[in-house]
Amino acid sequence: MRAGTLNSRVTIQQRAATQDALGQPTQTWSDVATVWANIKHTSGIEQIKSGAETSTVKVSIQIRAMSGLTTGMRATNAGDIYNILAVLPDKENKAHTTLVCELVV
Repeated sequence: MRAGTLNSRVTIQQRAATQDALGQPTQTWSDVATVWANIKHTSGIEQIKSGAETSTVKVSIQIRAMSGLTTGMRATNAGDIYNILAVLPDKENKAHTTLVCELVV
């Protein structure tokens, strides 16, 4: 994998259960890693759900090979949040991992 194609800084996060000041359980996100990535917006769909217009943007994020990533995690970049829908390791030469994501709009 050529380093020049990894031109965006992405932070991978996972859900973390914490407690607020009153001791109530809350869900927060904790950082797992910050890595260089290549982000490609592959498709977009606008539709109407429950009377409101929504948009869905499918995104491919390619990073250097990394283990421990799962669906349910998310990636952030420049204020954008990407929910990770699938983790596709490079089985052939183990050089990269591709994250299939959906942009949260």
